[in-house]
Amino acid sequence: MVGLKPSEMPPTTAVKFLGAGTAACFADLLTFPLDTAKVRLQIQGENQVAQRVQYRGVLGTILTMVRTEGPRSPYNGLVAGLQRQMSFASIRIGLYDSVKQLYTPKGSDHCSIITRILAGCTTGAMAVTCAQPTDVVKVRFQANMHLGPGGNKKYSGTMDAYRTIAREEGISGLWKGTFPNITRNAIVNCAEMVTYDIIKEKLLDHHLFTDNFPCHFVSAFGAGFCATVVASPVDVVKTRYMNSLPGQYHSPLDCMLKMLAREGPSAFYKGFTPSFLRLGIWNVVMFVTYEQLKRALMNVQMLRESPF
Repeated sequence: MVGLKPSEMPPTTAVKFLGAGTAACFADLLTFPLDTAKVRLQIQGENQVAQRVQYRGVLGTILTMVRTEGPRSPYNGLVAGLQRQMSFASIRIGLYDSVKQLYTPKGSDHCSIITRILAGCTTGAMAVTCAQPTDVVKVRFQANMHLGPGGNKKYSGTMDAYRTIAREEGISGLWKGTFPNITRNAIVNCAEMVTYDIIKEKLLDHHLFTDNFPCHFVSAFGAGFCATVVASPVDVVKTRYMNSLPGQYHSPLDCMLKMLAREGPSAFYKGFTPSFLRLGIWNVVMFVTYEQLKRALMNVQMLRESPF
């Protein structure tokens, strides 16, 4: 390690963990209205309250929300969203390389795609298990409609939402939809991390880019597109199930079958455009920020360890 530049030093697990959570929070701040628009489009047609306001397209959804619920409505659930990213992204992204190394056979210089997929599934499942309550609260806030200044708000704040859900639905209510969420995030994490990993590796191996912004941008954009295509059906079911009233659906499978019967196969791709816009932009912002944060944090660590 002596004499190495920060860019040449492999970042520690702690650096990756902190960097991933911070970068994900920054990406969420920029893209949260798109995520809220995605949730509203996904639940449209599910219940009578949601049918009172019709949404058309990403921009139309955001503008309708601002007009009917106020300018802060696209950021409903932001606090829970940031809590989610600090616990969720830190694990699924920050621990990905460490878990990948754990699955790589000793003495092997090459990481197979199976190893990468296993690492993505593992960190995705671990992250959901830890962060599920924050995701439930985030979705409830984003889906909750309070029309006009006098509209009723189900929750007075983020902590009140945790308490209310636990009181009305039991502690298990905070882990509602864990199975579809694990399924969804295992798929998303594999698509995002594995695609980003492979694209970046190939770009560097073929000397098309150096390890800088254009390389991170192309890799992140490809990762976002792949993740949206493969995960959208599971994402819609997860959102519907997590936002449902007690007893509305018996299970995630029941939710999926009822959606299919009532709204047809296209229902599974409701909100695809905001999902892609959100995941595409989110991935670019997150991965570019993450790469820069890793270098900055390694710089700080080297300065602290330097005897001069």
